[in-house]
Amino acid sequence: MIREDFREILRLVRPGARVLDVGCGEGALLELLTQEKQVDGRGLEISAHGVAACMARGLSVVQGDADQDLDHFPDKTFDYAVLSQTLQATRNPRHVLDELLRIADRAIVSFPNFGHWSVRWSLVSRGRMPTTKALPTPWWATPNIHLCTLADFMALADDLGVRVDSSAAFAGKGPARAIDPTRALENWRSETCLFLLSRGAPAERVEPSAVSGDLLIP
Repeated sequence: MIREDFREILRLVRPGARVLDVGCGEGALLELLTQEKQVDGRGLEISAHGVAACMARGLSVVQGDADQDLDHFPDKTFDYAVLSQTLQATRNPRHVLDELLRIADRAIVSFPNFGHWSVRWSLVSRGRMPTTKALPTPWWATPNIHLCTLADFMALADDLGVRVDSSAAFAGKGPARAIDPTRALENWRSETCLFLLSRGAPAERVEPSAVSGDLLIP
């Protein structure tokens, strides 16, 4: 069964595009994009286990850290850079988001919204860090180090001069719902948020195999 956020990403990516999936895990999304949209896909994954699982699927994925290794890619190497449910686990989200839109014409970014009503209610009623469907891991075991709200993300995008081309929200297992992220109500309603982002006119792309070093597999 395809995850609903994957369905939305699949809808946003045009066929045959060059795609970098950052924090690609075991490669489920990258494999889906390759099969359904025939993308020229690459992956960057921090865990050795994830890289091995991706390679077993026949995907071009290498081990690397988004906080450091995105810096090595030339400008506009890709049509899309995807960061699915990973931004909040990076050490420097501002830098990572900036780099995504340097190396790709567009970025697709999703994250759990810490402003969702269930999170607020858990804090008010229990006085403890919440665990929800979007944030299921207890505070002492979670990889998330920079949780943010929808409003926080919009403020960061504005500060970076990033344009929001499309935005959607998810709650539970329901399908994507188009949202106006500037509406205060959406910061309460949206359990998980997904954005298609860009910055200015697309620049000339560089072939992925032109990247120096071992970050990409031609």
